[in-house]
Amino acid sequence: MDFMTAIRTCFGKYLDFSDRAQRSEFWWFALFSVAGSFILRFIDGILFGWMVMGHDISVLSALFGLIMIIPSIAVAVRRLHDLDMSGWWYLLVFIPFVGALVLIYFFVQRGTVGPNRFGRDPLGG
Repeated sequence: MDFMTAIRTCFGKYLDFSDRAQRSEFWWFALFSVAGSFILRFIDGILFGWMVMGHDISVLSALFGLIMIIPSIAVAVRRLHDLDMSGWWYLLVFIPFVGALVLIYFFVQRGTVGPNRFGRDPLGG
């Protein structure tokens, strides 16, 4: 899956927490999220200045983050489903540092070959 297809798929499945997502779909969407945040943070700095009364102003970046939160969680849950794991494992994100490392370890793993309890193999295997 290429970059644009992954973005379209993730926004097309905005509220789909029941399917499976392949690694490339997840990681391309993660790259889009991080890059978009950095770019909008830079634009915020140009438009609004870097600091106002000692506080950073990042209006566009904050709006982007709010828009991205639901599709980001959805693609992460679908990625866990590809590993034949419950989406509830995503709650590890609330354990500082260790939770994020464990989730990254899960997300880089190859998905279950063939169908599993969450649906067909997104790679068609």
